[in-house]
Amino acid sequence: MSLSPARGVGIALGTLAILAVGVYAPAMLLGPLPDVEIRTAPSQPALPETTPVALLDAGASAVALVADDGQAELVATSGDEGAAPIGGAAKLVTVLATLDALPIEEGERGPAIRIGPEDYTDYLRYSAEGSRALAVSPGETWSQRDVVRAVLLASSNNHADTLARWAFGNLDNYVTEANGWLEEQGFETLRVADATGLSGDNVGSAAELTRLAALTLAQPTLGPLLSGDGASTTTDRRVPDVVAHLGGEGIRSISRSYTDQALLSFVFTSELDGETSRRMVGAMTGVDSYETLDPAVLAAVGGMRAASTPIEVIAQGASYGEAVAAWGDRADLVAVAGRTDAAWGAVPESASVEVTPFATAPAGREVGSVTVRIGDRDLSSVLELDEPISDPGPLWRLLNPGVIVGAFLAD
Repeated sequence: MSLSPARGVGIALGTLAILAVGVYAPAMLLGPLPDVEIRTAPSQPALPETTPVALLDAGASAVALVADDGQAELVATSGDEGAAPIGGAAKLVTVLATLDALPIEEGERGPAIRIGPEDYTDYLRYSAEGSRALAVSPGETWSQRDVVRAVLLASSNNHADTLARWAFGNLDNYVTEANGWLEEQGFETLRVADATGLSGDNVGSAAELTRLAALTLAQPTLGPLLSGDGASTTTDRRVPDVVAHLGGEGIRSISRSYTDQALLSFVFTSELDGETSRRMVGAMTGVDSYETLDPAVLAAVGGMRAASTPIEVIAQGASYGEAVAAWGDRADLVAVAGRTDAAWGAVPESASVEVTPFATAPAGREVGSVTVRIGDRDLSSVLELDEPISDPGPLWRLLNPGVIVGAFLAD
């Protein structure tokens, strides 16, 4: 029996239809789904306000944190940021460069340094000029540790010269070696012209003075002297703590001086109590009077203490965006953990959200992260879904071939 033309066409069309359905349906039901669209929250959790650490506009000022490795982490600067006269802070270079070349063993007093005619003449000259000097007599001996104490705590100009001559042969050699040491340590603005700081050619920035202060505190001999562990013993010479200032306010002076070029120069440190105790260092130069200096130092320390209080930068459970599927499912991207940090005067930036592309995921799946930058630090938390993004099912797949094909081509 032969087929009529109409019947043949019907069979052919039916066959094509069956084949089309046989291909189309599996393709739609098994094909890939498009990735969800990530929408950053239009109103992310409000970040707390922070207040910058207030410093003097006059002269030059800087404050920094002392890191675990003894380096200074600069927090704020104000005023002149270039090299300017530093006054008696140059004595910190004198003791640091000397102890780098000729360290004192822990628990020891170091070699004996004999006071000669030149040392005695220095004492008489500085005393006549009205500069800081500590009495010495020809022929007597001081231990290296005692001379260092006299330079650091009494800011004795004649002892600074004595130490430099003893360690480096003469003052010219000292200046050369000390500036070489500063270069080796990476200082760019700090340079010395003598061992005392009386010359206006002893210069540096306030920022680098905070770094010098941090190195002083980390030095095995000098740190204990400034912490109180280096107080006079029965075998030590009596050395007055002339540089001490504002001690009742929890401030330890590291260097304090006045010269015509540098005016008041003050380098100091203080402990910042908080969840984690931190130490700060500060430097102020070019200040005209103690009426200006003292309130500025107290304000700087108070500002650092306030800035050390941790703030919530990332809120646990807060939504930092949403995932929206083409078929209508949606879920919030919530922070798994909260993150707090001390602001140190920095203002937190807007949150940055990163999500690994996905099409479906159960509730609680970690899908990305949120990061907030504050100062030079990044705080991050994992983001997870608060609701599931589920497969839309066969009916949606069959009725939305364009979306399925688009996802297939995108892969």
